[in-house]
Amino acid sequence: MSPDRKDKAEPPQDGEPINLKQLASILQLSQTTVSLVLNNSPAAKSIPAHTRERVLQGAKKYHYRPNYFARSLRKNRSMSIGVLAPDLSEGYFTMVMNGVEEYLLRAEYFYFTASHYWNQDLMQEYPRLLVERAVDGFLLLNTPSEIRSPLPTVAISAHNQSPGVTNIILDHRKAADLALKHLYDLGHRNIAFMKGPNIIPDTEYRWRSILEVAQELGMKVRADYCLQLEADSWSPGVGYGPMRDLLARTRDFTAIFCFNDISAIGVIRAIYDAGLSVPGDISVIGFDDIMSAGYHQPSLTTVRQPLREMGREGAQVLLDMISHPEKQFPEEIVMQPELIVRESTGPAPSRAKRKK
Repeated sequence: MSPDRKDKAEPPQDGEPINLKQLASILQLSQTTVSLVLNNSPAAKSIPAHTRERVLQGAKKYHYRPNYFARSLRKNRSMSIGVLAPDLSEGYFTMVMNGVEEYLLRAEYFYFTASHYWNQDLMQEYPRLLVERAVDGFLLLNTPSEIRSPLPTVAISAHNQSPGVTNIILDHRKAADLALKHLYDLGHRNIAFMKGPNIIPDTEYRWRSILEVAQELGMKVRADYCLQLEADSWSPGVGYGPMRDLLARTRDFTAIFCFNDISAIGVIRAIYDAGLSVPGDISVIGFDDIMSAGYHQPSLTTVRQPLREMGREGAQVLLDMISHPEKQFPEEIVMQPELIVRESTGPAPSRAKRKK
């Protein structure tokens, strides 16, 4: 008998899944041979094609399921990470997670997602619970918690200052430059600005950049033209109310730079409800370039954050940290924005037109 051959086991009954040892016994092959084929190892190329095919067909026929627990013991890893986010709603989170999932699926990694809804107690409790579930590292999305953990940690749009954390951030200075120069070139000088909720880590960085660029362009940032979002919400209502109130006070502005696309959609509705048009009376520019931005009426001019790319980059760096704990990783990785010009911005209307 070939040294690769073993005593043949009986197939399981009633379609019950089998493990690697059982499959190898049924096929009368060594566990090493079966493992190399099922894991698509480079060494499997030395195994005859008919044997590889027999292994794959046998795995399908006998409902083989890989033992990830055993694999994690061998690698001293759980093959899973913990993802903390404010919520799971459409918009920013959805697009970032598309990139995260894309990379993790290829790497055969699993993830646990926990939504903290900006609750400080949950921001502290969830990391502990995830550690108890033996995650290999943390991915923080838009989460300001200063998690201090020995586990590898990557923060996306969180500006986390904890030692050893790598931050994936946007170049907000360039983002403000793209948006305001676009409006400036269209002739807008009286511009309303929307500041995000204070709880969101990106808010201060983006606002500071807006003020710097506006000063360089000679744009006056008037307090009575500034809106402060009090809540983090993925409903367009978050922008509708503040814009409705601003239009009730004054209409002596020709454009508004919104904190994100969701608020911009609410702003556009408030403008229409006030009997005005976009961009005929007021131009509107958003931020993020969420999936629905190009399909709104009018389609939304916006500053695109490369959200999917940020998610992929975050997942890749985290798994690299997990695999190579001896390596040094940068404190920041800066991603570049892009201006997407659509229908919601246009030339500034003349003062005579606005007085009609």
